[in-house]
Amino acid sequence: MFDYTPLYDRLAASPAHSWLDTLSQQVEAALQPQRHGHLGRWREAIAQLPCARPSEIDLLDAVRIGVAEDMDAPTQQQLVTALKQLHPWRKGPFHLFGIHIDAEWRSDWKWHRLKPYIQPLTGRTVLDVGCGNGYYALRMLGAGAKVVIGLDPSLLFAMQYAAICHYLPEPNAYVLPLGIEQLAPNLHAFDTAFSMGVLYHRRSPLEHLATLRDALRPGGELALETLVLDSHEDKVLVPEQRYARMRNVWAIPSHRRLVTWLSDCGFEQVRIADVTPTTTQEQRQTEWMTFHSLENFLNPNDASQTIEGYPAPVRAIAIGQAPSRSHRI
Repeated sequence: MFDYTPLYDRLAASPAHSWLDTLSQQVEAALQPQRHGHLGRWREAIAQLPCARPSEIDLLDAVRIGVAEDMDAPTQQQLVTALKQLHPWRKGPFHLFGIHIDAEWRSDWKWHRLKPYIQPLTGRTVLDVGCGNGYYALRMLGAGAKVVIGLDPSLLFAMQYAAICHYLPEPNAYVLPLGIEQLAPNLHAFDTAFSMGVLYHRRSPLEHLATLRDALRPGGELALETLVLDSHEDKVLVPEQRYARMRNVWAIPSHRRLVTWLSDCGFEQVRIADVTPTTTQEQRQTEWMTFHSLENFLNPNDASQTIEGYPAPVRAIAIGQAPSRSHRI
């Protein structure tokens, strides 16, 4: 189910080879059964996936694997039953043999907002921090990336990616059940790094940015997507307890402060490429994610505020280049 040997072999011949000193032990520890009580059930769901060969694969315009005609109706239902054992599906959508996995997030909308502003991914080695279930990693492959390494500590997300990859012929994208803390320091190995929906969950945003900087080769590109205050003033919102019912939101910067943070960490040519309010059409409850979603996190009498009275979610995409020489904050 999780064979990272091709990744380890690739890393051995790359500038990131020093990561191999710890990586296999980190992955082995993350996959121990006692780490999550549902791991056995998730493994069983993967084992129940029916065999099928997709007649078509599209990772450029969508994540579309196979068509409905590749499976008969009973086999499709077997696939749906297995996939729903991996609920909730947060990122998507995925189209699998005519089955529409309508995830909580319309992640394709974010990808379409982001893609015009990044350097072409053709032939690039990519790091995707907070990669979730690998939706974006697959879109990056579709855009021409040579290899994508995704990090996300959620075992469920790794299982969801394993389910999708069950029908892909050895994709050059890997979802590791690890956090950014387990990335080896000072790799200077990646052409592009993505950090989407992560910065506000970090107690030290500057430390997070410095880690991303040191993972990139000199001149490599960072694409950062995060919650922001829709303001050009130099300020930061530090929620007292929760933000939109999330416990671990530590700091939400204004546009100006975000640019300052990136510049202070040595990133060059920093710019805000896009600012978009999050709507209940982009993040919502579906049959593939039946828990509460954005609608439940907003003030029912004023959708411009969260349930706690803070400004409602607005997300920005910032782009910057790693410095050509080492930089310390």
